[in-house]
Amino acid sequence: MSAKAMLDRQDSNTTGTVEARTPAVAEGSKVAKKQKASKKIRAREPSWVRCSELEAANSEIEDFLTSYDSMEPAELKVAIKRRLREELAFISNPEFSDPQLGKQVFDQSLELAPRKAELGIAAVRRSGIDMPIHLGRLCEAPLLNPEQERLLFQRMNYLLQQAEVHRSQLNPQRPSRVRMELIDRLIALAEWHRDRIVEANLRLVFSIVKKFVNPNNNFDDLLSDGIVALIRAVEKFDFDRGFRFSTYATQVIRRNSYRTVVVKQQERQKTVGGLQDLDLDITDEGRESAISEKRWHELRSRLSVMLDDLDRREKLIIRARFSLGSHRKVHTLQSLANRLGVSKERVRQLERRAMEKLRAMAGKANLAELEPQ
Repeated sequence: MSAKAMLDRQDSNTTGTVEARTPAVAEGSKVAKKQKASKKIRAREPSWVRCSELEAANSEIEDFLTSYDSMEPAELKVAIKRRLREELAFISNPEFSDPQLGKQVFDQSLELAPRKAELGIAAVRRSGIDMPIHLGRLCEAPLLNPEQERLLFQRMNYLLQQAEVHRSQLNPQRPSRVRMELIDRLIALAEWHRDRIVEANLRLVFSIVKKFVNPNNNFDDLLSDGIVALIRAVEKFDFDRGFRFSTYATQVIRRNSYRTVVVKQQERQKTVGGLQDLDLDITDEGRESAISEKRWHELRSRLSVMLDDLDRREKLIIRARFSLGSHRKVHTLQSLANRLGVSKERVRQLERRAMEKLRAMAGKANLAELEPQ
């Protein structure tokens, strides 16, 4: 099966956690609700939560956990209602219904290798990008073998499933501090396992995003977006599909980097179009030499200041007509007229008046100083 086919198959079963819930996630919620309907789950910490295999993880998360002991009843009810609104996303698995699974899963040893500084330094050198050497610390975690990778994904999703089971048992009218603390611990432990997967795959992000670096797309921005894409891929990956996570993650990160470059290029084109409408000469030859990243930001900053000098209606019309800021498409005169409650002709007059103001401000701003020396 090709990498693209694997990605399409994976996405068809685990489509984003920020959109409609995935079939797997929906199934996970149904499992939790079914358990709630069948019997009441006691608010008691399972013995495997404090096993030796989770000792390091529990030690690291301890300072980040909320204590509910001193919380007033009214405050506790608010916290419970807030938790009930936050449905947990995880990839369900039939084996999660086994009551003995927790003990079995956490009896196995991960045997993660310690971090190595030389791995990070090597990753920076291989990137070919002029960047601070401290970024290499992101890549000090050794790669995972297939057994470690599968066990980490299994644990992460199982912990989230257990947290969701207890979340479904919450009742603001009968608040339970013990259950809230247990849910928080299970979620924190799941995030600890997620972070181990992420840090072991950060070199993959470096190797992919460096290919998209150009004068208009710096490495830092692409790296940040790539790490976010990697985290999203970890949360959506179904470990039971039978292929390595890196195969899936490569496609997700590559697709995300390509989308980032395209969106930024479209935004630049919109801004250049707006400047040309102000009778500013931005030729291809000029852009090649003049619009360095620094000068480009200065130019956009000045345009933003100029727009702020317009009144509220003029600013709205210019942004909407030239697809600037939060406006993702060009609005028609009629649509703006309907929004402002005036005639189409009045909108045209306001647009003309705003353009005249911007031309006058552009002349006074001495934009020529942004040209290359």
